Amino acid sequence: MRHPFGLLIGALVGHAFDAGWLRRAPRDRALEAAYATLESSPEDNTEVLDAAYRRLMSKYHPDRVVDATAEIRALAEERARAINAAYDTIMRARRAAR
Repeated sequence: MRHPFGLLIGALVGHAFDAGWLRRAPRDRALEAAYATLESSPEDNTEVLDAAYRRLMSKYHPDRVVDATAEIRALAEERARAINAAYDTIMRARRAAR
């Protein structure tokens, strides 16, 4: 004798597979954005990541554009904040993965 709710359970499980409910969750989008900000990839080791961080900070640090217009200084500060936040996000994720 079959279970009376077998058809319903089968339909729900089939729908869950079709809809992708049982797939692994994609990587954290914030972490992907952080790697993109640092122009790096998750496969890079810490030394490469540190070099990318230093390279970008030397390029976009607000002290490098002291004599520029206020608009350019604001853009440099915003970019430097984004680079710092991305580096912190990646390092936090790497420490948590250990």
